Amino acid sequence: MTAKRKAYLAAIIYAFIIGLSFMFVKVTLTVTSPIDTLAHRFTVAFIGIIILLVVTKNKVIIKKHDVLQILPLALLYPIAFFTFQVLGLAKISSSEAGIIQATIPIFTLVLAIMFLKEKVSRGQLVFISLSVIGVIYMLFMNGENANTGNLIGCGFIVLSALAASLYNVFARKLTKQYPLMTLTCAMTVCGFLIFNGIAIGNHVINGTLNQFFKPFMNVDFIISILYLGILSSLGTSYLSNYALSKIEASKMSVFSNFSTLITILAGIIFLQEAFHFYHFIGGIIIIIGVIGTNYFGYRRES
Repeated sequence: MTAKRKAYLAAIIYAFIIGLSFMFVKVTLTVTSPIDTLAHRFTVAFIGIIILLVVTKNKVIIKKHDVLQILPLALLYPIAFFTFQVLGLAKISSSEAGIIQATIPIFTLVLAIMFLKEKVSRGQLVFISLSVIGVIYMLFMNGENANTGNLIGCGFIVLSALAASLYNVFARKLTKQYPLMTLTCAMTVCGFLIFNGIAIGNHVINGTLNQFFKPFMNVDFIISILYLGILSSLGTSYLSNYALSKIEASKMSVFSNFSTLITILAGIIFLQEAFHFYHFIGGIIIIIGVIGTNYFGYRRES
């Protein structure tokens, strides 16, 4: 198998893992609270990265200066990104969340234009506007047909997408300064400390510390949290960076859009989530907008 074919295989596996992660988050939320889910997810990820470092015999040295540089970005991703994502998923279906998060490449491009002064073609502007219209349409339809908290849930997912997009923009310089493993370790440790600190502190205040590890009595929760901690938090970092080392970013982003389809199908098939016609229309508009933006961006660069 050629290196490029391996990269495409990595991109497909990446899309499947990301696409299914929304479903597994929904499963964990039936067992415990959003903040406990995040705490356990990053505990598993932290243990996983420690084992990885021991097995590979890699050494990661993070100094005080490094922490001051990495911490502001870690507050965007993973802290803000996953916090808003899990709060949103507590109120809306995984398929709705997956559709909205497909706008991350669009938000990233808009923010890059604003903060990095990147240039954009007229075609890209048209398709950026199309994706934004798709999001507004879905938010409006959710408002018209809202169950309690639907609109708030969508708002949280939009904030999650914005957090990821801000990270994508501001992390470009940092990813050139530090090795991938250093950044992955620093952000995993940050998530582990902050989410566990909040979760445990909350249980201590409420006198419910004995319930913190209770979710691990549930087999579905164990499977879901292992998936989220090992595959979704750590595995996707390796797969996406391997794929990006062999194929163009514009091509990789199309695979990210493919994960939206996986999310929708998983929600409908495994979670029996309702999927309305306006979800289909909004999703198509958003995905056409993202693919069109990538297409005109690729044409402008070639």
